[in-house]
Amino acid sequence: MEVRVLRYFLAVAREESISGAAEYLHLTQPTLSRQLMDLEAELGKKLFVRGSRKISLTEDGLLLRKRAGEIIELVEKTESEFRQPAEEIAGDICIGSGETDAVRLIAQTAKELQALYPQIRYHLHSGNADDVTERLDKGLLDFGILIEPFDMKKYDCIKLPATDTWGVLMRRDSPLAARESIRPEDLWEVPLLISRQSMVKNDLASWLRRDPESLDIVATYNLVYNASRMVAEGVGYALTLDRLINTSGSSLCFRPLEPRLEVGLDVVWKKYQVFSKATEKFLEHLQAKFLGNRV
Repeated sequence: MEVRVLRYFLAVAREESISGAAEYLHLTQPTLSRQLMDLEAELGKKLFVRGSRKISLTEDGLLLRKRAGEIIELVEKTESEFRQPAEEIAGDICIGSGETDAVRLIAQTAKELQALYPQIRYHLHSGNADDVTERLDKGLLDFGILIEPFDMKKYDCIKLPATDTWGVLMRRDSPLAARESIRPEDLWEVPLLISRQSMVKNDLASWLRRDPESLDIVATYNLVYNASRMVAEGVGYALTLDRLINTSGSSLCFRPLEPRLEVGLDVVWKKYQVFSKATEKFLEHLQAKFLGNRV
């Protein structure tokens, strides 16, 4: 399976037509069609459903689109690392994170390093813990910021001097907004928006003292901004971390949980990872900033 052909496949998946993809790739339509048929024959799977107006992907095609995107991304990342002159501290650093105010600590480190090595570029990927760890494991990310607890067996980590606090995002005119904090029983009978990972990865389930199946969960989310729009429209109450949505001057407010529920945060990377010069410098500065190691 050639990288070139995977690029062709992704172009067709994106354009949803052979003619559009051929024009984009500067190929003839017969050449592109033959390459795609060869790819299907090599994999032994049908990848496309050819309709009268557009081409769509089969289930196998959808899987290949995901894998091909990851392969191309990793190839480009590797090529970028090898293009850097051996004596130069430059290149790309890829960082993944869920939504947390602690990203500012990483931003401070990046700014300090930027003054010393202005040719370092940073690429940020936002996603939940499952997204971030999957990309870490595949080599698509150099570092991730994870909320505790998480499976530490595969990673080295630096604990950040910050915690996030769980609470409830709600409309200011909702009945619970009059309270200074929210207790478990306050949420047993109200519509909830829940992080897709929170019930498994965090302590919310035990804090609520209820089986999740017994709660009125009307929606789940992986990033809270869109969930906040649903809260604003009165869909329900969102269980989320503090300082993610700026509620100043808006129709929304945040109330912390009681008893208080806090989580720690860590910068993580794969054990035995081989670093580029840029990522090695970044790690050195993280260690100096948060562990007191000398650079």
